[in-house]
Amino acid sequence: MTDSVTLVRTFDAPQELVYSMFVTPEYFATWFGTDQVDVPLDTFDMDATIGGQWRAVMHLPDGTLKHWAGSFLELEPPNRVVFDLTDEPDNPERMPVTVTLRPVDGGTELTLVQQTPGWPAEGRAALEHGYNAFLDSMGRLLERLPA
Repeated sequence: MTDSVTLVRTFDAPQELVYSMFVTPEYFATWFGTDQVDVPLDTFDMDATIGGQWRAVMHLPDGTLKHWAGSFLELEPPNRVVFDLTDEPDNPERMPVTVTLRPVDGGTELTLVQQTPGWPAEGRAALEHGYNAFLDSMGRLLERLPA
């Protein structure tokens, strides 16, 4: 049984710009919303410092609001971001996510790992699907920005 979800993606963008996707409110809100969901900046708050908090409200296509919260656990620009998150902001139990960045020919390799101890296979598959949507959205945003 696997106790984590790992995704690796290469972006045609400088490492510093990919790192900024995680610590710049306008960028984070854009890719976190994906193409299917809206995360208005007026519902997004971020303190991108170690121990700093972030909060977001996703506006789902059916009108449902999903509240997210997290904090930054480690920041090593431009190589690594560790944050936690939950879609139950009042629940102190949060899921840690580690993002490691490294330069590669033609861009930046991003490795995202989230621990999933005790999760059923269906839950890990849904999580992987969600992160792939986030990373697809991030890729489209990176394509629109100057390198």
